[in-house]
Amino acid sequence: MTKSRTIVITGASQGIGAGLVKTFLDKGWNVVGTSRSITGAQTFESTRKLGLVDGDVADPETAELVSKCALERFGSIDALVNNAGIFFTKPFLDYTVADFRVLSATNVEGFINFTKHAVRQMLKQNTGGSVVTVTSSLTDHPIIGVNASVPMITKGGLNAITKSLALEFSNSKIRFNAVSPGVVDTPLHQNNEKDSLRRLSPMGTISSVQDIVDGVVYLTESTTITGEVLHVDSGAHLGKW
Repeated sequence: MTKSRTIVITGASQGIGAGLVKTFLDKGWNVVGTSRSITGAQTFESTRKLGLVDGDVADPETAELVSKCALERFGSIDALVNNAGIFFTKPFLDYTVADFRVLSATNVEGFINFTKHAVRQMLKQNTGGSVVTVTSSLTDHPIIGVNASVPMITKGGLNAITKSLALEFSNSKIRFNAVSPGVVDTPLHQNNEKDSLRRLSPMGTISSVQDIVDGVVYLTESTTITGEVLHVDSGAHLGKW
């Protein structure tokens, strides 16, 4: 009998993260999901195939607890999705260094904390692995009126480290990829006017959570794709439109 693979998913209590948990469970994976209050969110209940861990991804202890949960319950870490992230817009002159530190703590330090634990375990297992990170189409194609300069320092850095790590660990068959969404129909945009959001891509469409989930699943399970930044953004990254 083939042993079930185990995936760790951050930011798992709602939106894209919740969609990832449901889809990977449906595909037969063991899943460990984490967010600040995932056990109290009532989105999921712990089951034989699903472990839940509360914690802030910026806290190194959270990554340690999540890894411990995965190994004690399922015996391996075969894939990681760095989905947790924060994003807010304002004119550049209104951003503060404190804003940058908050963004970096979740978006960058969280990536480092979880990726180190996952990669160390994958190296011990010697069976390869996958790390997929959710970034943003705005890193490649800024849009007038969407003032996200400082958050994009962090998201652009994730695209860059994805490519560097893809080469660094290529001999170990540990793959690093990113999914770069545009506007997605998640709670982040629940109070935004939909017609305005549609104008942020040349196709005039808003991605569903499942659109992004499908991209993550594809990269996680495609054993020869590494160093890729997959845009799921209705063409928003392509240039002037």
